[in-house]
Amino acid sequence: MSELKIGFQGEPGAYSELAAFEHFGSEIKTLPCDSFDDVFDAIIHAECNHGVLPFENSLTGSIHRNFDLITRHDVNIVGEYHMRVSHCLLGLSGVNVDEIMVVHSHPQALQQCERSLVKLGVHTIAETDTAGSARFVKAKANSATAAIASKRAAEVYGLEILIENFEDNPANFTRFLALAKEPQLVEDPEDGDYKTSVVFSLKNKPGVLFKALSVFALRDIDLTKIESRPIVGKPWEYMFYVDFEGHRKAVNCDRALEHLGELAAYMKVLGSYARHRVNSKEPRINADEQG
Repeated sequence: MSELKIGFQGEPGAYSELAAFEHFGSEIKTLPCDSFDDVFDAIIHAECNHGVLPFENSLTGSIHRNFDLITRHDVNIVGEYHMRVSHCLLGLSGVNVDEIMVVHSHPQALQQCERSLVKLGVHTIAETDTAGSARFVKAKANSATAAIASKRAAEVYGLEILIENFEDNPANFTRFLALAKEPQLVEDPEDGDYKTSVVFSLKNKPGVLFKALSVFALRDIDLTKIESRPIVGKPWEYMFYVDFEGHRKAVNCDRALEHLGELAAYMKVLGSYARHRVNSKEPRINADEQG
């Protein structure tokens, strides 16, 4: 596959597509997929080099479906990107805001713009994605109908931006993860700003979660995220998703993972990758350096 192709969920103009361009650069080709599941399938079957999917939003929390899917599929996290999500209210050209009566968008976008929508006094309709909402508004050609989507969606579907920064809270970031079949290769795992993601379940014994987390604390490894998810078919049993600073091949981290493996009933390292810090001036991942 000579051309760098990135899979994402949604239609052209979706925030996930925008994240792919911002993370990998403007020269990529994108592959729209109907569902999150389809993105994973596209990676597995080599229909794209990478997939870019949202995993967490700073206001509304985790996208649990993708955490479940990444556990089931044989893929690796090879990068992360924190994107500032700036919602726009989009309508037909020449329409005034006070003409809008109905607004379409993804449920999370509607939730993130709730107070702004209440002020407008409009009716809201949930759709499968933001870009699809923009396409619908263009096709419907009704001046009373608007969509909440990105600036790129306005360009793709020829809509007018009626209001920028329509979200209630400006501290609105989504954490996207870049996925690939092969792990990211690095020359020196001890040198660099890396993060590692791991998922594990534990044997039901007193104090076992404390012991599991202690493998990191004893080695002064900083945990940047910990979250539990129910195990399907096993009521009241859980998977634990943990992100920590460092590369899995670094000596300290490797020993911590080995120690964790002794306590875990199940463990899977999801990937080690360059850490993206908001407003960081460090260069994004070079896809040519990935396996």
